[in-house]
Amino acid sequence: MKIAFFSTKKYDMDFFNHANKKYNFDIRYFETRLNEKTAILAKNFDVVCAFVNDNLNRDVLKILKDNGIKLIALRSAGFNHVDLDAAKELGLRVVHVPKYSPYAVAEHTVALILSLNRKIHKAYFRVKENNFSLDGLLGFDLHGKTIGLIGTGKIGRIVANILKGFGMNILGYDKFPNDEFIGEYVTLDTLLKKSDIISLHTPLNKETYHIINKDNISKMKNGVMIINTSRGGLIDTQAVIEGLKSKKIGYLGLDVYEEEEDIFFEDLSSEIIDDDTFVRLTTFPNVLITGHQGFFTCEALTNIAETTLENIYNFKNNNLNKNIVA
Repeated sequence: MKIAFFSTKKYDMDFFNHANKKYNFDIRYFETRLNEKTAILAKNFDVVCAFVNDNLNRDVLKILKDNGIKLIALRSAGFNHVDLDAAKELGLRVVHVPKYSPYAVAEHTVALILSLNRKIHKAYFRVKENNFSLDGLLGFDLHGKTIGLIGTGKIGRIVANILKGFGMNILGYDKFPNDEFIGEYVTLDTLLKKSDIISLHTPLNKETYHIINKDNISKMKNGVMIINTSRGGLIDTQAVIEGLKSKKIGYLGLDVYEEEEDIFFEDLSSEIIDDDTFVRLTTFPNVLITGHQGFFTCEALTNIAETTLENIYNFKNNNLNKNIVA
């Protein structure tokens, strides 16, 4: 099997080359992202391996199909960047990695909560400059506070378990309740009204798009903390900016951003970012943004590589594959 690997970073090559010792697939790594202009690079390959910010719309899929691609192997859990209807029409199979390390994302969620609350990122730079003043670093006890989890899948449930250990009250909202969730299921309105911290752990679809919007923000507590380590499109960024300006939102922690495609995973330290909305977010002292690194642990990258190549192996050998999404 010949695999065209897009959006490649060094860590991708390290983990996939190690996992590929078991299969000996012919992998060609491309640094470029997959889009209408770069899809032709996959000519004469059997499989395209794509990541979250690669573009897999109908036009791209058509180019891939016309150039011999049979399988789209996503090395991610999310697949909202893929036109699944077009893939089915074109006869392209799509597989993903449903579980790589829910602990990685859950622990990063808690890291954002702790860092925002106790101003760890600010304290670090103060001490580097021999400034040991505590002014402006005041936080609050998590013990006794209420966290509302929108989405109680594996990641959401792990976040609940961790924060239960801090003595927090746990609320959850999910259209598909899970018996393993240790918190209390409530309506979305109740969660918004009662939560001191709101954390998003739901897939992005038509129902959840901009679930954090102007109307829902108005129902929240004053000074609420919002955390998003799931999908950027869950948040209406303009509405959140207004919430920050009015001080309705007291803290915002993001590991994803709605228009992150041209920003995240790249070194832009010598570039001018022309996304005015993103730049505006970075000006708030109570906003902490990480560049989609929630998944970035050794365990997660190992699982991603192993599962992706196993998906390709199963496709090649016509084995039953539970990770098919189209």
